[in-house]
Amino acid sequence: MGPHRARAGPVLHRRHALPSVTHDVTDLLREGDNALGIVLADGWWAGRISILGRSAQYGDLLRASWRLEVDLADGTSEVIVPDESVVSDRGPIDYSDLFIGERHDARRAVPGWSSPGFDAGGWQPGRLVDVEIPVVPHVGEPVRPLLELPVHEIRQTPAGETVVDFGQVIAGRVRLTARGPAGTTIRLEHAEVVDGAGNFLRNIIGVDKDQVDEFVLAGDEAGETWEPEFTFHGFRYVKVIGWPGELLSEDLTAVVLGSDLEQTGDLTCSDPRLNQLVQNTRWSQRANFLAVPTDCPQCERAGWTGDLQIFTPTAATLMGVAAFLRRWFADVRAEQAARDGMVPIIVPMPPAMDLGATPPSPSSVGADPHDIVALSAGLSAIDGAAGWGDVITMTPWELYRRYGDVSFLQDNVAAMRSWVDWQTREAARLLTGRLRDTDLDAEARARHAVLWNGALNFGDWLAPSTLADAEHEFLAMMTAPLTTHEIVGPCFQARSLDVLADTEEVLGDGAAAAALRQRAQTVRDAFSAEYLTEQGRLTTELQGTYVLALAFDMVTSERRAGLVDRLVELIHQSGDHLDTGFPSVPYLLDVLWDNDHADLAWTLLLQDAIPSWLYEVRMGATMIWESWNAVHPDGTVDAVSMNHYAFGCVVDTMMRRIAVIGCVEPGFRVSRVAPDLSGRLDRCAAHVLTPYGRLAVDWRRDEDGRTASVVVDVPTSTTARLELPTDWRLEPDSAELGAGRHELLAIRRRPRER
Repeated sequence: MGPHRARAGPVLHRRHALPSVTHDVTDLLREGDNALGIVLADGWWAGRISILGRSAQYGDLLRASWRLEVDLADGTSEVIVPDESVVSDRGPIDYSDLFIGERHDARRAVPGWSSPGFDAGGWQPGRLVDVEIPVVPHVGEPVRPLLELPVHEIRQTPAGETVVDFGQVIAGRVRLTARGPAGTTIRLEHAEVVDGAGNFLRNIIGVDKDQVDEFVLAGDEAGETWEPEFTFHGFRYVKVIGWPGELLSEDLTAVVLGSDLEQTGDLTCSDPRLNQLVQNTRWSQRANFLAVPTDCPQCERAGWTGDLQIFTPTAATLMGVAAFLRRWFADVRAEQAARDGMVPIIVPMPPAMDLGATPPSPSSVGADPHDIVALSAGLSAIDGAAGWGDVITMTPWELYRRYGDVSFLQDNVAAMRSWVDWQTREAARLLTGRLRDTDLDAEARARHAVLWNGALNFGDWLAPSTLADAEHEFLAMMTAPLTTHEIVGPCFQARSLDVLADTEEVLGDGAAAAALRQRAQTVRDAFSAEYLTEQGRLTTELQGTYVLALAFDMVTSERRAGLVDRLVELIHQSGDHLDTGFPSVPYLLDVLWDNDHADLAWTLLLQDAIPSWLYEVRMGATMIWESWNAVHPDGTVDAVSMNHYAFGCVVDTMMRRIAVIGCVEPGFRVSRVAPDLSGRLDRCAAHVLTPYGRLAVDWRRDEDGRTASVVVDVPTSTTARLELPTDWRLEPDSAELGAGRHELLAIRRRPRER
């Protein structure tokens, strides 16, 4: 039943190979005649995608191909491929679109259309066309229904509308069962939140982001069951319009969709708020690891590279993402190859946003803050951005560390080299905008020629304090890029050089590694000379700039203490709240922990006022929000996504700092287990599935605070290094644990023992 408008099919990417799916269909064949039927849909190929919501960005002609290989009992075989005998017609689906939704008119159902003997008279003949894009096997887990959620509540809102609450924000769709007259139209509108008064609220705005499904009843007295086939939505609440009769809870079911990834890690502790934070992160990952790693499942649904880069450690802890990300990195490399080494901010890059523009200078920024097209153009012009493009170096390295699979490095090392070389060329080519009309001396010019600081990047994107005072949303969002891009760029430049050096070392090229480390040191020396004042402060004073400078070792050891002290001052000035943006937030707590400020790290982690991780938990969130204040204390809801996984990156920190489970050698062949018995928690249990098996720790402090039980499960062929705070000791003293279960007792040292 072919190409009626807007049905989802496989993900098709410009410049990319077309994924194919291989199935054993033996059980579907029968003696005699057989028929092969395919339903086509727009999907990514011709459907509405990304910020602009434009359709047909890759193409407007829907096509299908197949190869059916039949092995016969007599030893011969037959191969069946498309030919001129193929016919097509429209079916009961009026339209189906990832953003708009799906409309199905059951009155136009065509029973038996894909069965032998069906009379296809009047159907249109198919047309054979050449396709230049190669077809390759699909890699990784398929997208499929993962869970089903019952109705949590049916409510009549103050506005008089019928709204169904499923109790959890998800990516998916609703299955309904209804009985009513033929022609009755049931309309389902999807949203993530209700407003402060309890009324249905579409929190996502923008062109073609309707998220509305409609089902037209055929009038079957026995009842009709329907679930959209080729769309999905981001939602918790569904407004139901046109339901025939009384709507009952059993009439609707929420179907959770996602790539079917194995759940590989978890953390629970004595603080239920932290447990909810972990679960919210898992739900956001499940909703956004759907074919590609999207930023949100209801608005852009785009593969923002920066989001994935900061979230990878948590992603690889909570779920098995090796095959999923291996497939996505093939797309990253394809996009990069078309850009002379530059990695775009979105992969796959939607053609409507791919302007091919040179990243703008800070002085060139200006747009109507209410014009979504202008906003999109401005964002897409910021390409090859620090922390976004660095996904090509930092994420393969992280996957190698987590899984111990050197092929992540082998597959991507050429792309890594291409990226750092592009950064180096851009550093030499572009002088930062504030200095382009300045008569620099030779030393300053040489310094800036090695610093990747010339083009505008996202900077410490969405750092809370940079959003506070601007009159317009777009101008507010551009504050961090304008004020922090010069520092953020060289920090990630040095980090990518470090990662590539480590990669070359692992792959056996010590000379290349040494040369890269020298290049990284040159960047660091220039950075300190340019951005560190005589008083030991950075020229741009925000928490995020200090965090990145410390996390990436941008200053000498002699200057670190001053930067740490200033970071602590800035945190206290913010009322002991975080003020870090996308690129810096993953490193904030680690920087404090590593520099003898664990108490302050705990304070930030347990903070529950805006901005903080636990504020959204306190406000009843079931996902990770895009914005720290997506829902205000008075119930006012901002027009932002309630399902963005990026800030869930803190779960990796929690795993390493609270449980504590850390990877010492790739694949957890050697791990570190260091329970935090500081007194903030009474118990904590965590595990991660490694290539060798399950690594787990379960520790509980006794009521008197003097002793704690510690149980560690170490996988086969690995060892775990057990470390305790200096004021605790083990009985028996077991600093290194072999494979198996270990039940130990930790005892707090008396003052004279310390």
